[in-house]
Amino acid sequence: MANETRRHPMLPDVPARPVEIPSSAHARRRRQLMRMAQDNAILIIPAAPECVRSRDTHYPYRQDSDLLYLSGFEEPGAVLVLVPGRVHGQVLMFCRERDPAREAWDGPRLGPEGAVEALGLDDAWPIDDIDDILPGLLEGRSRVYYHFGRDTDFDLKLIGWLNQVRAQVRMGAQPPHEFLELGHLLDEMRLFKGREEIRLMQRAADISVAAHAAAMRAVRPGQHEYHVQAELEYIYRRHGAVPAYESIVGAGRNACVLHYRANNAPIADGDLVLVDAGAEYRGYAADITRTFPANGRYTAEQRMLHDLVETAQAAALAQARPGVPYEAGHDAAVRTLTEGLLRLGLLKGKLERNIADGSYKRFYLHKTGHWIGLDVHDVGEYRIDGLSRLLEPGMVFTIEPGLYVRHDDTSVDARWRGIGIRIEDDVLVTGGGHQVLTDRLPRSAEAIEAWMAG
Repeated sequence: MANETRRHPMLPDVPARPVEIPSSAHARRRRQLMRMAQDNAILIIPAAPECVRSRDTHYPYRQDSDLLYLSGFEEPGAVLVLVPGRVHGQVLMFCRERDPAREAWDGPRLGPEGAVEALGLDDAWPIDDIDDILPGLLEGRSRVYYHFGRDTDFDLKLIGWLNQVRAQVRMGAQPPHEFLELGHLLDEMRLFKGREEIRLMQRAADISVAAHAAAMRAVRPGQHEYHVQAELEYIYRRHGAVPAYESIVGAGRNACVLHYRANNAPIADGDLVLVDAGAEYRGYAADITRTFPANGRYTAEQRMLHDLVETAQAAALAQARPGVPYEAGHDAAVRTLTEGLLRLGLLKGKLERNIADGSYKRFYLHKTGHWIGLDVHDVGEYRIDGLSRLLEPGMVFTIEPGLYVRHDDTSVDARWRGIGIRIEDDVLVTGGGHQVLTDRLPRSAEAIEAWMAG
């Protein structure tokens, strides 16, 4: 951190001690999942496939979130199998064998024996043996839990194994007859974060806060958007993290492109720079957005819209407490934004009519947040039986209102055009209300200007 400290003497601290999830926590999750699935079920969780980037190079490997959640295993070429009630072992894995020749090129592997010891499994076999062994594990099980449709190649393999069992029916084999979506059980488990997960998410948030703060300090008119991206991702890497998703750095009118990807435009004096970026640490994501002036000072129009978005975020945050419908935060943000747009003259007419007919969506195109965890847009239902689900302790989600006035929108005064603003933080629901995991990063226009001037 010596280099960052010299360049950015007031960067928020990131605790030095690394955080890990112990194998006992993974074992506890597996036991809970098997209790929910009950005996006579089998649960099959394959690793994420490796993905070719170009010719013989691959994208950086990222393990399937469900497999990571249940085992902590980060290698490709693996399948976790849970067989509740199996006398000879319930927690099984197929994985790559040790291979010194390949390990010299790609790095060490645990191998089946190492996986049993390191991950607390009951048994493990080479992945090359799966065709011989898995049909026998399917036989006699009545229900299969699996993510059908996620990996077409693996779907076909599973169908082939099932057909092997069906072909033996006349000899007394009992094939599964019920196929269930694994997410019906596992997504609900993953929605509620445990103590170890919250610690990891806080570290991801702390790293992200430091990265955003560094980017605010480093930006100058005349740079390009990728200079800001480099500041962010430098801090991630210095703390053992990686980008949780493609960093969005949109200057000027590019801030109005919600999932802007190019990050190559010049940054002009007077531009706002919208940065939507977060670090992933040990698989857990943070997701932060701030919008700041390249020259350190908001114009009057930029400041008015920024203050309005901040007020909308505060209105949504006030709804983040147990027992409140998840959608209440979005409704509060929409009302606040619409009131402000009417006050500033960007919308006309009555408040209720503008909300009811969706007129505000010209300037606010998206929802006010999403679940976050092992996936940036994490698993979990938002509605139950047609109604917005109620918030409960352990849920973590983002709150991210925004306003976007397109540069070519001639229906509004020219002074507003090309301004895009979003403010996003990560929020944990607690027993007494909420905790903002990313609260240390300057949020208000006044605080951002002060930080950039420091």
